[in-house]
Amino acid sequence: MEKRIGLILTGGGARAAYQVGVLKAIAEFLPRRAHSPFPIICGTSAGSLNAVTLAVNAGNFSMGVQYLVNTWKNFHANQIYRTDVLGVFNNTMLWLAGVIFSAVGINKLHRVSLLDNSPLVELLEEMLPCEKIQESIDAGTLHALSITASGYGSGQSVTFYQGVKQLVPWRRTGRVGVAMEINIQHLLASAALPFIFPATLIHREYFGDGSMRQTAPISPALHLGATSVLVIGVTANGNIEQSERSDIGEYPSLARIAGHAMNSIFLDSMEVDLERVKKINDLVAIMPDEMRERANLRHVDVLVVSPSQPIEKIAERHAAELPWTIRLLLRLFGARQHSGGTLVSYLLTERKFCRALIDLGYQDALKRRDEIMGFLDLKPRRDVDMPQ
Repeated sequence: MEKRIGLILTGGGARAAYQVGVLKAIAEFLPRRAHSPFPIICGTSAGSLNAVTLAVNAGNFSMGVQYLVNTWKNFHANQIYRTDVLGVFNNTMLWLAGVIFSAVGINKLHRVSLLDNSPLVELLEEMLPCEKIQESIDAGTLHALSITASGYGSGQSVTFYQGVKQLVPWRRTGRVGVAMEINIQHLLASAALPFIFPATLIHREYFGDGSMRQTAPISPALHLGATSVLVIGVTANGNIEQSERSDIGEYPSLARIAGHAMNSIFLDSMEVDLERVKKINDLVAIMPDEMRERANLRHVDVLVVSPSQPIEKIAERHAAELPWTIRLLLRLFGARQHSGGTLVSYLLTERKFCRALIDLGYQDALKRRDEIMGFLDLKPRRDVDMPQ
């Protein structure tokens, strides 16, 4: 079987800046002007923006990564959602009115959300020429791209994919794969954080953030033909500090509850799926060849690169960078220093925070240079002196 490496870019709002740092290091491992080492790219939530950018620039991986670096390191929250007084106030009032009307059985308010993400629409239309995805496929530098969103009507996790003609749709319990030309609407749907950003209509169904109900985030890459996968996560596995005992007994604020819910949506399913893949690999290793073929099981190499530091702690140090209107709004929901860092980490799309995450991802990847290069079958570049 031809070796195809799948790249999985998970969700997590502003945390996706970490992925850009890892990709920046990988670009330095590659020869100059090399095409993407990832013929299969799967993006979810904010990771979908990074995924589509790489797909559009699959013929020149370094150029695509540099575009992402320049974009993320200069981000402002007002490029993602309205931060002006009128915009925040109007949307908050509409959100509260929507809650009240829904409670009494009236559902006449549409696109109600805590924040107005209309600036993101303009940004995506400007920076992502999605028609070039097919050009990458036709050129042979991209095998498939997928974007996952969650259907509010069907309750299914839907993976929209665009790739070579040989690919076939799939249907499993609670999740499906649908062939479709990827456009801006799929990115908006996949990145529509529940309650915070409005759902997006695609054909006859409204969709929200792709991490919701995505019980098997590695699965799309395998359905699209990946034989091994590189997962760039956004949580500090094994590096999460325990809360002080004095904090545990406090009644949780809305911000703490929201942050906990966000972590459950974005982080837990990947941990479970990675454990599932490991168990299947262990099982495949002891199965006879005939039984393995009959069961349609195969070993899948998986490499996970994730933050070496808890991102919410970094967010706490940069929380003051948020526009004052958003800080005030978060305070109304109980976000305080050392208690709302998790929620803030998903919304803090400001340059200093993003640059800190890019640098963290870059340094983490450099420390694992040999491991990553071995996984990608890369040889050291002669024109670059790699740090020891």
